[in-house]
Amino acid sequence: MNQIEKTGELSASRFTVRDFTELVKIGIVNSNTITAFTGMWLAFQLNGTSFIQNVDVIFFTIVGSALIVAASGAFNNVIDRDIDGIMERTKNRPTMTGKISGKRALMVALVLGVVGTIMLFMTTWQAGVLGVIGVFLYVVVYSLYAKRKLVSNTVIGSFSGAVPPLIGWFAVEPSFSIVPIMLFLVMFCWQPPHFYAIAIKRKDEYAAAGIPMLPVVKGIERTKKSMFFWVILLTILPFFMFDLGIVYVILATLLNIGWLALSIYGFKMEDSIKWAKWMFIYSLNYMTILFVAMVVISIFL
Repeated sequence: MNQIEKTGELSASRFTVRDFTELVKIGIVNSNTITAFTGMWLAFQLNGTSFIQNVDVIFFTIVGSALIVAASGAFNNVIDRDIDGIMERTKNRPTMTGKISGKRALMVALVLGVVGTIMLFMTTWQAGVLGVIGVFLYVVVYSLYAKRKLVSNTVIGSFSGAVPPLIGWFAVEPSFSIVPIMLFLVMFCWQPPHFYAIAIKRKDEYAAAGIPMLPVVKGIERTKKSMFFWVILLTILPFFMFDLGIVYVILATLLNIGWLALSIYGFKMEDSIKWAKWMFIYSLNYMTILFVAMVVISIFL
């Protein structure tokens, strides 16, 4: 065994908790778990189901959702090892530094995915199936194919990102209604402007890695138009969510108007990178406020 191999093994054997959280993309795990919780919470509140008497459902839903999202992130890190070293924001991932070997990362992903899926099936079979679909869409459809081949990769990836609130809802109430459909659409429409903002900031890195992101292929001005389109769609959705009350509809509408105004300002602002940073920050605050508001407001319905 040569010195490089020994060093690699030594690094892989010493990976830390921080390395693990980076492997599973803990930020994405947290945000998706919050949306899953919101879907579950609204199912309890709007269907008159006891929250206290279903502690097992709560546990399996939250932990199961977190685990399958973590598994998806780990799978993505394994798949993207050929391009992560080219991009500044991903070159220090543990799968790139050697702290976690590809084989070990794959094993972690498989274990997390299997355990998480089993936990979701312990709520309802519909929640379990949705979990499997979400992982498949992100790992196979998006990571292995769309991300590398299609300009529409961000939109395609948004399908998997919109699944967690459905998992939460169906774990409690395994039937469709207007609320889970709207939760899915809110998450689906929110993701393109959020991730396009990142793509604008990292345009040169994506170009170097050969990833056909919209700003790389179509340019920043075309990307601004697309972001504007998705924000317009978001402004429509609250008017289908009166089940959450007029206060929610008003709050969501005000947030949408603010985002719409910022989107329009982007066509006049010369510094597109600075504008993209503003859009990114707004998108994070938007989603946090919106989903927290859903939880709080539903208590008083």
